[in-house]
Amino acid sequence: MPLAPVHAQFLASVHPYDTLSEGDLAALAAACAARRLLPGETAFAAGDIAAELFVIVSGQIEVVDADGNPISILGVRNSFGERALLRGEAHTRTATATEDATLIAMPAATLRALIEAHPPVARFFDRRPAPRPRDDLATLDVASLMTRTPETCTPEDTIRHAAERMQARRISSICVADATGLRGIVTLRDMNARVVVEGRDPQAPVASIMTEAPLTLPPRALVTDVLHLMVERGIGHVPITENGKLLGIVTQTDLTRAQALSSADLVRRVARAADTAEMARATAEIPQLLVQLIDGGNRHEVVTRLITDIADTATRRLLALAEAELGPPPVPYLWLACGSQGRQEQTGVSDQDNCMILSDAATEAHTPYFEALARIVCDGLNAIGYVYCPGDMMASNPRWRQPLSVWRDYFRRWIAKPDPEAQMLASVMFDLRPIGGDARLFSDLQADTLARASANSIFVAHMVSNSLKHHPPLGLLRGLATIRAGEHRNRLDLKHNGVVPVVDLGRIYALTGQLEPVNTRARLEAAMAKGVLSRSGGADLLDAYDLIATARLEHQSTQIKDGDAPTNYLDPAELSDFERSHLRDAFVVVKTMQSAIGSGKGALG
Repeated sequence: MPLAPVHAQFLASVHPYDTLSEGDLAALAAACAARRLLPGETAFAAGDIAAELFVIVSGQIEVVDADGNPISILGVRNSFGERALLRGEAHTRTATATEDATLIAMPAATLRALIEAHPPVARFFDRRPAPRPRDDLATLDVASLMTRTPETCTPEDTIRHAAERMQARRISSICVADATGLRGIVTLRDMNARVVVEGRDPQAPVASIMTEAPLTLPPRALVTDVLHLMVERGIGHVPITENGKLLGIVTQTDLTRAQALSSADLVRRVARAADTAEMARATAEIPQLLVQLIDGGNRHEVVTRLITDIADTATRRLLALAEAELGPPPVPYLWLACGSQGRQEQTGVSDQDNCMILSDAATEAHTPYFEALARIVCDGLNAIGYVYCPGDMMASNPRWRQPLSVWRDYFRRWIAKPDPEAQMLASVMFDLRPIGGDARLFSDLQADTLARASANSIFVAHMVSNSLKHHPPLGLLRGLATIRAGEHRNRLDLKHNGVVPVVDLGRIYALTGQLEPVNTRARLEAAMAKGVLSRSGGADLLDAYDLIATARLEHQSTQIKDGDAPTNYLDPAELSDFERSHLRDAFVVVKTMQSAIGSGKGALG
């Protein structure tokens, strides 16, 4: 049936169709049709040729895979069916009404014409992360590097009080503010010129020497704007304000520090650190580095690789400091990282996961040396921000500090008897990556373990089952299921329900194909190259992973900018309809790939 006026009005409120002109909207509405489904009726079934895109006006649609496994439940304003339609393929899913539903059906030719003629529509249906320009520091927003807690005093405070505050914090300026907002600024130059030279009374109010109504910039200004303002006006401090409210300040020192801040600079400082205190001063700047890398348009895998490089350097420096204190190791050893460090995927939230492989020449007499070395390194990592592993999967635990023969036995037993603990441990230990020491202790172990594991179909099946315990957050609320209770209620866990399901899939593909890469993206690409993962399925999964991982890092960057500690918990209400739709679609792809690998059909996707 043709669209009723109310349905046409509804379509005009849904993104991306809300970007169309009235004329284009009228033409779109004329090309679409309304369809009513009763409970149990399908919009399409797996195997049907995709011919229409559907937008839900009312009711609820359940989407299941070809084996009947539920993928998602969609509600009002959600659209579905476009993936197969745009590829010109048959549907791989079935969409069924679970209650009376009214849909807007858009023909394939109409959708393709819209995508061709309207960039916002094309962008909406391109599920890949938006390309971002690689910017240099000068083109970043000042909010990326401003000091967010500038020192302040009131206009009535004395000059001496302001000077004492500046000296205590070792800063060159103090902002003068009251309930109405920013009133002025006092710099060291003001103190010298108006107090020391002119002899002003230190007990006089600071308002008597401040620069009133100083030049300011909004948080959306570029670093270039700050540079130009400083050069043109000969100033070294620019308060950042919005509607008169003081938000922060940018100084020449901030610009110098930001220009010097890079992963290479932090690696250099960590590598040359004399102790953990010096290392900690460098690693404390990692959150700001993450912000700059994200705002600079770097891809998520580049950001996490650079951040992980700092952790690797810190580990090797701590090993060197431990050996300097304890003496040379009595037998060869290898320090390895697992978890996110092992995969080179560390973000702004990372604990430590590590272990040691000792030469089989090690004896009981050598135990005190390696126990002390492990303690020094693990304590050092904790001191510089890589907190102890909650599950005690660290080299300081004797279980994870063993000769090579014991490690071989560990993996063999886990593979031969894949009970729940073995599945969990194998999942962690399949992400091992050498960091420092004799790497020869690992090469044969990795190859032997991959061969044994992939040849044991029962073990592989258990690992697949274990990998499916982390579910993408798909549910009723705009297609996204948030945490129901507790501290993070109504939020998405972008780690355990977002990134981890893809990490688990990548590990299964690596196991199945005996692939050596440990990094998740590298595993997916290697699986595609070897035929373990189909090109189409792999391309979808890579796009989904990129979008989820990028959303996680951008969320952490925003938290850091706001002065908060970064977390993995995102309130979907903070996202636009556009962002929610893309994130939901990414989760649907992951769920689909999980269903494929869990159905016993293999990992071809």
